[in-house]
Amino acid sequence: MTADIQVFSTPTCPYCTKVKQWLDENDYEYEEHNVAQDKDKAREMIKETGQKGVPQTFVGDEAIVGYRPEKIEEAIEKLEE
Repeated sequence: MTADIQVFSTPTCPYCTKVKQWLDENDYEYEEHNVAQDKDKAREMIKETGQKGVPQTFVGDEAIVGYRPEKIEEAIEKLEE
């Protein structure tokens, strides 16, 4: 299953790791952006949500801040409708 999923994360963030593990376990493909290294992506993330914290998961146009698999699942289901 492919959806338009992007994960904005840092290498040292345990909740970022949990989001990516959850996506992997559920066979969702996603694009990861390491905002610790990619300052342009960090600025893009902050511009979209006004939040600096990670993880931030974008499903289509919807942003989910933090480790919230139930919200990510809902957003994926809406995108597939």
